[in-house]
Amino acid sequence: MKKIIFMGRSECGKTTLTQAMKGREITYHKTQYVNNFDVIIDTPGEYLQTHTLGHALALYTYEAQVVGLLLSATEPFSLYPPCITCMCNRDVIGIVTKIDERGADPERSARWLRLAGCKTIFFVDSKAGEGVADILEYLREPGDVMPWEDTPKTTEKPSKNHKKSH
Repeated sequence: MKKIIFMGRSECGKTTLTQAMKGREITYHKTQYVNNFDVIIDTPGEYLQTHTLGHALALYTYEAQVVGLLLSATEPFSLYPPCITCMCNRDVIGIVTKIDERGADPERSARWLRLAGCKTIFFVDSKAGEGVADILEYLREPGDVMPWEDTPKTTEKPSKNHKKSH
């Protein structure tokens, strides 16, 4: 599986998505430092929110094959500047989180991620598992066995719930 780094503001759902992708129980856990797991790098939101720490994120992208920019559907603004994805020599995908929360506007968040330069956008509700299989399928490499292929009764199949901009 391709390794992905998650970047986003504090409380946008990076750690929750990490737990969902690993098939773990969803529990609140504040990320205090960069967690470099086997195929996921989970970063603290403060790295994106603080100019001086932001440079560290650039370095961590070299340890991943895919960069995931997360943006909660409940956000009133985006921290991502227009066309930021060209600063990275990796695939950059957008991930809209918290799509089913009260007051969520997933399409607005997707527009902001497209403005940042993301061509592929996934819509995710990590707590419900919605859209998680789509990201796993995107990260799949030849020979990877997905959880739903190994135990089809326990995990959802991909829903094609992502959109590509043209």
